Amino acid sequence: MMYKIRLKNLKNIKTELKTGLFFFGLQLYLLSLCTLKKKNLGNMRNLCLMFLPLVVFAACASNYNIQGSSNVSDLDGSKLYLKILSGSELKNMDSCEIVHGKFHFAGTFDSVRIANLFMDDENMMPLVIEEGDIMIRIDNTQQSVGGTPLNDSLFKFFNKYSQLKNRSAELVHLHDQAIMDGKDMGVVNAQLNNEAMKISKEEDDLLTGFVTQNFDNVLGPGVFFMVTIGNPYPMLTPWIEYIWSKASDKFKSDAYVKEYYEKAQENQEIMNGTRDVPAAAPPVMPQQPAAAPTPNELAAPAGR
Repeated sequence: MMYKIRLKNLKNIKTELKTGLFFFGLQLYLLSLCTLKKKNLGNMRNLCLMFLPLVVFAACASNYNIQGSSNVSDLDGSKLYLKILSGSELKNMDSCEIVHGKFHFAGTFDSVRIANLFMDDENMMPLVIEEGDIMIRIDNTQQSVGGTPLNDSLFKFFNKYSQLKNRSAELVHLHDQAIMDGKDMGVVNAQLNNEAMKISKEEDDLLTGFVTQNFDNVLGPGVFFMVTIGNPYPMLTPWIEYIWSKASDKFKSDAYVKEYYEKAQENQEIMNGTRDVPAAAPPVMPQQPAAAPTPNELAAPAGR
């Protein structure tokens, strides 16, 4: 997906991709120690039980390996952070430094999740923490992640959406060019409106298809988060109602998705007059660390 990096001031590097995506919370099951009656075997048994949780954790933990490169020499020495959402806060998962155009993250994780790559305090892009060799590329014209199934799928989606947004932007250029050429603007506008409607349907089909095809992994809830976090408050749009009607139980039980839909239902009942307005402040979005753009904003052409 294409995003221009502004290099005038590295402290203020901005990218078109700003998001804080939702992923599943960690739940740990704690093993209790039983009281042992036999004194002679007590120490040995307690020692084994003490190490049992570590063995269970080691068996469940997976490794992530992220290799990154950049041909932007001015970025050398910049600090990069992998951050994940914990409750309502973004917390550091890992960090490294760009040295001679290279950087590397490695560690363990308990479950597949979406993280965000930060440069200092700037959110650069989302990526999926999963097993395999994840490759990140940063240069003057693009930022991309690939090498593993879910990351390949996510950035393939981003690239397709970006192409559609570029086509939409081209319509504006064609409109302005038609004015300069003195063409019949009634005819031109009709043609451009038809093309705009066609592109809009392609965008809707792409977005809906991607979410429904990924109901049961982190990508479905993650993109649902991107779409809905830009709303002023949780609302039941036709798109959300359609997604909910098709969703799997796993998707519906996702913490963010579940809370959003419940709040949206409450707000709809208030607007319909079947529920009293709470005495507190007007309905707001579920708490998030920072507002994230919609996919339309994420996929906007570079430099806009």
